[in-house]
Amino acid sequence: MQNEYRLSIITINYNGLKDTCELIDSIPFSDDMEVIVVDNASKEDEASVISSRYPHVKVIRSEKNLGFAGGNNLGIKEAKGKYILLINNDTFFKDFNIEPLINRLESSDKIGVVCPKLRFSWGTNPIQFTGYTPLSPITVRNQAIGFGEEDRGQYDTPHKTPYAHGAAMLIKREAIAKTGLMPECFFLYYEELDWSMMFTRAGYEIWYDPACTVYHKESQTTGQNSPLRTYYITRNRLLFVKRNYQGINKYLSYIYLIGLVAIRDIIKYLSQGRFDLVKAVCKGLVTFHSSLFTK
Repeated sequence: MQNEYRLSIITINYNGLKDTCELIDSIPFSDDMEVIVVDNASKEDEASVISSRYPHVKVIRSEKNLGFAGGNNLGIKEAKGKYILLINNDTFFKDFNIEPLINRLESSDKIGVVCPKLRFSWGTNPIQFTGYTPLSPITVRNQAIGFGEEDRGQYDTPHKTPYAHGAAMLIKREAIAKTGLMPECFFLYYEELDWSMMFTRAGYEIWYDPACTVYHKESQTTGQNSPLRTYYITRNRLLFVKRNYQGINKYLSYIYLIGLVAIRDIIKYLSQGRFDLVKAVCKGLVTFHSSLFTK
């Protein structure tokens, strides 16, 4: 397909009209870019509101909630840009400085994905992300570099990172064509880590570049301690191991995540009287167990 735009910006809206509008308002439009909003079956007809308010935005209404990956993939299939920016609807720009990220992608055939600096939108805007450390081979844990720190410019050097951050990532279209779309089996959480592994296996590098900063409100959609989040985190950690770990490490990770982490979470939620979260953990374990017998 011939690219009609230099840049396609894709965001997903799910009952988040206010946040989505604030993101759109922070983007200065130009002739060489398009903005696509995928409405992921919001309860109200927010797609029509967005279309009416922003006639220059392409709005795609899905009657079914396709999840984070499915919604982004729907937007990617419709996008006509050479570069694709996937960005959470609960983010915004203070300075729309995307050009350095595009330059980073264009600097090497090996670079397939680049992520901006992420800072929280509240308080003094502490750092959320300036790159990731590698995942542990057993506990499936890692850290976002600089998380919670005040931004004093201490992470203003671009560098490779093993994983992209799902809140904002700029990707070459050709890299997606070679790697494949975002894996939809996760629905919510861990899909960007899995996709990062797919890009790496396809021979691409992922970079962090601080020349652009995105501000993130964080978990406005699912809530920090909701049954939905607890279920998908429980299930998807194990699913990620199934898809990406090999040999003895895979089974040691299963033992750690089921025998220690899940049991610890259940005890903690019982002590808090959060029986809804206990149920969510158990449901995540049962659903994952069922997936062991499928590809």
